[in-house]
Amino acid sequence: MHYRTLGDSDVEVSEVGFGAWVVGTDWWGDRGEKQALDMLEHALNRGITYFDTGDVYGHGRSEELVGEAFSDRREEVTLATKVGYDFYNNPQAGHGEIPKEITPEYVREAVEKSLARLDTEYVDVLQLHNADVSEVDDDVLETLDELREEGLIRATGWALGPSIGWLAEGDRAIAEEFDSVQLVWNLLEQEVGTHFLETIEDLDAETSLIPRVPHSSGLLNEQVTPETELGEGDHRGFRPDEWYETGWEKLETLRFLERDGERTMGQASIAWLLAHDEVASVTPTFRTTEDIDEWAGASEVPALSEEELDRVAELHATNFGIDRDDGMDSLRSSVGGADLREAGIEKQPAD
Repeated sequence: MHYRTLGDSDVEVSEVGFGAWVVGTDWWGDRGEKQALDMLEHALNRGITYFDTGDVYGHGRSEELVGEAFSDRREEVTLATKVGYDFYNNPQAGHGEIPKEITPEYVREAVEKSLARLDTEYVDVLQLHNADVSEVDDDVLETLDELREEGLIRATGWALGPSIGWLAEGDRAIAEEFDSVQLVWNLLEQEVGTHFLETIEDLDAETSLIPRVPHSSGLLNEQVTPETELGEGDHRGFRPDEWYETGWEKLETLRFLERDGERTMGQASIAWLLAHDEVASVTPTFRTTEDIDEWAGASEVPALSEEELDRVAELHATNFGIDRDDGMDSLRSSVGGADLREAGIEKQPAD
């Protein structure tokens, strides 16, 4: 495993991180708590040190499991969590979004409760969870600075939602010198990442990018095939059939990335993201220890060559030769759509 530094902080993260949204919830397959704890320990033993959770995952249960797993190994791990959803006063039904609360008072209170569940005196990275740009005012930014000065957090991040608000939000995070921006970014969904690479370059910023969903909800690791029937409640089921139908065709055009068995497609998908210097860590959705073994190895497979990177860019520019709608336009949008139109990005605004 190789390691990188997050933003302008001194926080070190493993190139492959563990998205702890898979523990404490049943959105990505149901697993018992022993299995969840075993997976967390196995990941650390494989060199993964960056663990990314959120207070709303399982309404605190994910944080509790992460805290339990590393209670005796705290100094070996980099812990990130997210705050902003007021699940304390609002029940959650299915995968629907619950009300957010992003005020100085709420952020501080939420951080203190997260610290208790994580059984730690500080978190390495505190992220605002799907915050709209209008919700983060100067008072909230000042609160984040105070939490850092008090030693309760070491770095700041902004986690973006693909259909909740992302373009203006990510640009704001980079302009305000947040240490990290978490985003959906992969070989098949490149627009968001490309935009923020340009913003970082234009502003000469130090902000790191943390891609999630690097396998495009099971396509690029081939865990969702034409024969797969997604179970009830499986989070991947939000994507339309057209997405998977076109995706399987696109996948075949990317086989060259496996390089005669030197990389699996799952590893190549992560290695492609790590080819960007602005990326600090990639957080795939681990379901088993076998996933951990394979994808943790993506940090050490042969790096993509310039020729391979150019070929990927050419394929994406021509939509991988597919001329059909993938059904995902409105699900990759931003609130209201004004920021998209200003940037010249052709996506439909979210409802």
